[in-house]
Formats: sequence, C-alpha cells, structure tokens
Amino acid sequence: MARTREFDTQAAVAEAMTLFWSRGYEATSVRDLTQRLGIGQGSLYAAFGDKDGLYRAALDHYRTTLAADALRDLQREGDARSAIRSMLIERIRIAAGADGRGCLAVNAACERLPHDAATRTVVQDMQNASRQALADVLRAAQERGELAPRHDPDALAGFLVTFLNGLLVSAKISPDVRALEPLVDIALTALD
Repeated sequence: MARTREFDTQAAVAEAMTLFWSRGYEATSVRDLTQRLGIGQGSLYAAFGDKDGLYRAALDHYRTTLAADALRDLQREGDARSAIRSMLIERIRIAAGADGRGCLAVNAACERLPHDAATRTVVQDMQNASRQALADVLRAAQERGELAPRHDPDALAGFLVTFLNGLLVSAKISPDVRALEPLVDIALTALD
C-alpha cells in the first residue's frame, strides 16, 4: 500500500523558493531544505525526485506567482510609461529586499547557466513572457498615440527586459532603491 504524503507540497515549494532565493542553489543543501521544510529526505525525494526537481518546482512557483503578478500589474496601469515605470520600480524593491537577494530568475541564470538546460528553459520562458507583455503594452500605447510610430515595440521590450536584468543584478550589489530609481527614468527616455 502506498504511503500517503504527510506534507503540503505547495507550501514546501513556496518555502524552498524562499530558501533558494536567499541562499542560491549551490549554498542550499538537501539538509537545509529538509530542516526548513520540516520533512525527511525520503519525503523530499519521493515528492520532487531530488534537489534539482525541487529547485525547478521553486522556479516554476516563482514564475506563476511573483513574476506573473508583475505582468498582470503591468496590464492594469493606465498609460504605458507609468505602467512600465511602476513595474520596474516594484521589481527593484523586491530585488533589493532582504539585503539584496535579487531576482530568483536572474540569480538562477547567473548561478546555473550555461550548464543547466532545465533552468535555462524556465528562465527563458519567464524572459519571453516579460518581453511579450511589455511589447503588448507598447503596441497598445502606439495605437493610443502615446508612443511614436518610429519605435519598434518588440525591440523596446527586449531592451527593457535586458535593462531590468542588469538592474536586478545591481540591486544585489547595492540594494538601495533610491539610488536605482533614477536609472529607470533614464531607461524610459527610450520611449520618447
């Protein structure tokens, strides 16, 4: 008879996400995970396969929660410039929080690539979703006359995602939101 899982896997993934986010993949041991999650090593392996499986689940949880929320918020704002500015500033605040833990996706790319194909796929999916959401906002802005027709929404979206990645790394180095905010305003001059 199969044993019933005695823990909430979604809660465990959310907790593991927080641990990986603050410590990184390499610095987080299976023992750290089992202690933090309050489960045995056998339970971790039964539910996730191994540490890599739990890490991928944590990245996916980040993608479907925090990253997805940022993209939804981007769609809710009025004008494109304000929406993009708000999203960028909020991402800085999150990255600078907890003494500069950064962005889990950017951290994963810096720590695990180019050798971890599964992490590359998850991070690329997040990047592509961000690029597409920004391009959609910029196309709508162009249709409303907020963005000049000479601009290529896809190229601008690619620039903004690349800028955001650099900004999130900078937030780890110097987790000072007030010092990073003016950089957002400079980047937004690309929309002029």
